[in-house]
Amino acid sequence: MKVSRMGNTLSGKVVAVTGGSRGLGREMVLACAGAGADVVIASRKFDACDVLATAVREKYGRRALPVACNVGEWAHCEALVDAAYAEFGQVDVLINNAGMSLLYPSLDQVSEAMFDKVIATNLKGPFRLSALIGARMAAAGAGSIINISSIEAAKPEPLAVPYAAAKAGLEALSSGLAQTFGPAVRVNTIRCGAFDTDIAKAWPAEVREYLAHNALGRIGAPADIVGAALFFASDASAFCTGATLALDGGWR
Repeated sequence: MKVSRMGNTLSGKVVAVTGGSRGLGREMVLACAGAGADVVIASRKFDACDVLATAVREKYGRRALPVACNVGEWAHCEALVDAAYAEFGQVDVLINNAGMSLLYPSLDQVSEAMFDKVIATNLKGPFRLSALIGARMAAAGAGSIINISSIEAAKPEPLAVPYAAAKAGLEALSSGLAQTFGPAVRVNTIRCGAFDTDIAKAWPAEVREYLAHNALGRIGAPADIVGAALFFASDASAFCTGATLALDGGWR
């Protein structure tokens, strides 16, 4: 975990991470706790959030609140916000990391339910959480929102079209929120390439080889998200808002 150079740059802060129990979300939770923050860990599976919350308390001595939340449902988003503010009284950083892309044989086989689920998780939920928490951040005079996007937003592939559309919408949302909640709240996007998370375990060898065709010649390790996340979460990015950082190894 590469957090030592950031020291306690998030000391006194509360960071909420959706999709926080595994993959890139887990890495960001641990990194923020290592940088001195208390954390809200949200995902659909409470037990996984609770296990990570226990690890945060034991390893870093930080407070950690696990919350079961399906961000695609606004009632769940509202319950998450209520729980976070009831526990900590503040949220200084919101990381909209929860996402999903469902496989389909062809575009005409994408059902309405499938399309709605992809849009809800990747765009609808981040909108609602950002609207609720961003308004409170603005009233408090400071805050940072980080949206986790994908290279699909800029370079859609045939088997990820609804997902690509949702992530493109998320990037547009970032730009709009930066204007809406500025100057107090900064809103930025990390546009991720392929990362070697648990989802990648199902990738065939030829897919992994294809995704490694970038300038760095590899797919990302989960810890590669840490530097970008801490940059946008901390005052290191104090003059940065409405920006999109490509974290894709130099994808061609």
